[in-house]
Amino acid sequence: MSSTKLTRRTFAAGLGVPLILGAQNKSGSARPVAGTGDHTYEVIHDWGEVPANIRYGNTHGVCEDSQGRIYIHHTVNAASESADSMVVFDEKGKFVKSWGKEFKGGAHGLHIRKEGSTEFLYLCDTARGVVVKATLNGETVWSNGYPEQSEAYKPGADGKKPKWSPTNLAIAPNGDLYVADGYGSYYINHYNSRGEYLNTFGGRGSDPGLLKEPHGIWVDTRSGSPILTVADRRNNRLQRFTLDGRHIDFVTGFRLPCHFHERHGLVVIPDLQGRVTLIDRDNRVVAHLGDATPDSPKNPPRDTTDRASFVPGQFVTPHGAGFDHEGNIFVVEWVEIGRVTKLRKVA
Repeated sequence: MSSTKLTRRTFAAGLGVPLILGAQNKSGSARPVAGTGDHTYEVIHDWGEVPANIRYGNTHGVCEDSQGRIYIHHTVNAASESADSMVVFDEKGKFVKSWGKEFKGGAHGLHIRKEGSTEFLYLCDTARGVVVKATLNGETVWSNGYPEQSEAYKPGADGKKPKWSPTNLAIAPNGDLYVADGYGSYYINHYNSRGEYLNTFGGRGSDPGLLKEPHGIWVDTRSGSPILTVADRRNNRLQRFTLDGRHIDFVTGFRLPCHFHERHGLVVIPDLQGRVTLIDRDNRVVAHLGDATPDSPKNPPRDTTDRASFVPGQFVTPHGAGFDHEGNIFVVEWVEIGRVTKLRKVA
């Protein structure tokens, strides 16, 4: 979900039959391949067996649990019989379960974390303006709404409250949460592990410490000292902060970065303008995956309902991405009929 007007591809769940993902293309030829060298992936569009009663809306978040199950958070298509916004598959793409009717229309950020022996999901709902900690079956542990305690969100002279619409969150090693108000007032709100408010920083702008659409957020622990990294989307950059909100530096070279996921030092960043970017431990770009070329066909608009019109091997609007335990990458896109792509690592 975004206010940026871009083109996207569509999703074939408009039919009254299960959507079988991971098959060869219609001509029977081999699937496309993205990347080169150590970062080469087979592109499997429309991965996962979606039940006939579920039609994806915008697919916004994706993550994997310790059992290899893949969680897809989507806004739900208007034509969907089921209102469930969370769809869960096993690692082979077989449907396991669905839940989350309350997130219909606002399903956005998705984060998973193991706490002791138990895993929990953290979800952002941009429509209702809530952040929720839930079990893997969807039972709410706690829920947070408008940050009333923050001075940044006090009503103005006109009595109106600043806008609040949380897009994503990150969790520090001590359990503290950082929530990005990416579609609201562009602040980062800091909470403890129980969801209790601590402080606010950021705000609208392009100067150091300020943000334009802080869409995604991540606590980078690769150096040993945690660094809060924000996908400063409308400023076309990453911005890094200390955990108490002090600006460190910028990382440039992005279009519209959306979010992050790290595995063994490699970070995947969905870049909303048609590509997925990989960076190394030094934050250097090592690969752009699924990008169009000057000679390649153009994808249809993001609101198309014809899934077959998407250009194989290319992304339209990658919104969320994450590694699985084998180093494959799952990418979900901001298209009206949703799309889940598995990038199967082959080198």
